[in-house]
Amino acid sequence: MQPVEKATSLGMGLLGGVLASALFKRAWKLASGQDDAPDADDLERGWTEILVAAALQGAIFGLVKAAVHRAGAQTFQKRGH
Repeated sequence: MQPVEKATSLGMGLLGGVLASALFKRAWKLASGQDDAPDADDLERGWTEILVAAALQGAIFGLVKAAVHRAGAQTFQKRGH
């Protein structure tokens, strides 16, 4: 992988993480009506709520990661790298 590709990939990964975090916050608020998702060590929240939040977060982060990596791969392929 070329240095430009590495730097671009890193930048896209960081932007993807920011996007995924924002999407998760919005999705959690829509799904639960709460501003903040529970942390695994929050003993005030039940198992179901914690696990649903973790599953939703994982799905969103996985989706965004795949989309970002795919877009990057296609971009570099089109540029002839």
